[in-house]
Amino acid sequence: MPKGSNVPVPTAGLRVELGWGSGPGVPDADASALLLVSGKVRSDDDFVFFNQPTHASGAVRREGKKDAGGQVTDTLVVDLARVEPAIETVVLVASTDGGAFGQVPGLYVRVLDAQQGTEVARFDSEGATVETAFVLGEFYRRQGAWKFRAVGQGYSSGLEGLATDFGITVDEPQQAAPPASTTPSPVLSTPPPPAPVAPPVTAAPPVTPSAAPPAQPAAPVRLTKVTLTKEAPSVSLTKQGGTSGAMRVNLNWQVRKQFSGWRSKLGQAVAMHADLDLDLCALYELSDGSKGVVQALGNAFGALHQPPFIHLDGDDRTGASASGENMSINLDHQQYFRRILIFVTIYEGARSFADLDATVTLQPLHGAPIDFSLGECTVPSTVCALALITNTGSDLVVQREARFLVPERGVSPQRTVDYAYGWGMNWTPGRK
Repeated sequence: MPKGSNVPVPTAGLRVELGWGSGPGVPDADASALLLVSGKVRSDDDFVFFNQPTHASGAVRREGKKDAGGQVTDTLVVDLARVEPAIETVVLVASTDGGAFGQVPGLYVRVLDAQQGTEVARFDSEGATVETAFVLGEFYRRQGAWKFRAVGQGYSSGLEGLATDFGITVDEPQQAAPPASTTPSPVLSTPPPPAPVAPPVTAAPPVTPSAAPPAQPAAPVRLTKVTLTKEAPSVSLTKQGGTSGAMRVNLNWQVRKQFSGWRSKLGQAVAMHADLDLDLCALYELSDGSKGVVQALGNAFGALHQPPFIHLDGDDRTGASASGENMSINLDHQQYFRRILIFVTIYEGARSFADLDATVTLQPLHGAPIDFSLGECTVPSTVCALALITNTGSDLVVQREARFLVPERGVSPQRTVDYAYGWGMNWTPGRK
């Protein structure tokens, strides 16, 4: 589609892919959406982005990011039938993190019919330079039907500037309060005289109904997120304000490439998505000294509202699911945690993590999301320690591990990670 053109879209479930090429020196990017009335959001709740991935109506949901062979997609699921009648426009946005779109090759937005998978519309955005945010397209109502318009409007002020233009209140670092007056106040050399004392009241004043407390303004939107790296591997959940509610842990993966030669058998095993089964797991140690594991193997799915306060949502047996593997940790009970080690094992379908691209995201209910990639595996590993969460008593710290381990002959992946981190548990064979 050329810029400014429009096309009718079905009033049904749609998948919106914002895509671009990855590579050395290419900044990360994110998809987001704004639901507008007369060109503005009604409140900050009408902003769907990485810190607020689902609209309250369920009409727009951020599904997540994937990198397949150097092509990154960040997907939004849009159900136009569920968009509230007051909403006139759904704006589709891409924003960069750590660079400008002039460094991002092949930026596009693609609209797909979610049921049939057919392409409804596509717009390729070209000629970007210093822009750090783009309105790539929008859905809008016209005579009772929905259309998609290719927009391609760039902002050099980033997601913050774009969101502010649409009426979002963005959280900013606190500034020192300015002086109340530019004229200096005189300095008193003697204390002021005491205020006169009011005479005693002999009759009780009439009782008046107490006024309702003023409504508290909604907290401004936080546009920050945290990416852990080898150079900066840890973050404090306490300082991020993310120590309550259920924290969602997501593992998503893609096959990096096909390959040949001595690794061809491994490549065939990895490439067969239907046979590749990765399991997200967690070793835990509670404050009373009790230890255990949460995993699909042996149906040890845990529990969210009773010990261990960790629950594995399900078992993605194929890897084809866009949501990947998910686990929830109830941070309302953080006082019971001593340490939690999140790890992943290959249950079947591959002999190693080689040539898999995997991303881990920890999304607290409050505070910024924390994500990191595992990097390349260069050893015959079937188990990888992902992240270690430690309660120091005054702080809850997330440490990126991204540590590929190689089990010794006859030793299970679970026992291997136990030995590496000194958990000291007894293991028996299990099935799922």
